[in-house]
Amino acid sequence: MNLALIIIIVIAIVLAIVSGLGSGLEFLLWVAIIVGVIALIAFLLRVLRKNS
Repeated sequence: MNLALIIIIVIAIVLAIVSGLGSGLEFLLWVAIIVGVIALIAFLLRVLRKNS
């Protein structure tokens, strides 16, 4: 996996944890979900392109 992809995944996890702790930071949960989905799509594209 690419280093940038790992960093994006870590940021998504940290944002999800922080948003779970603070009730006023609810928007961070949505940011974490969006960043996580983008990282997952990027990872899947890299895997699919390697195999083909």
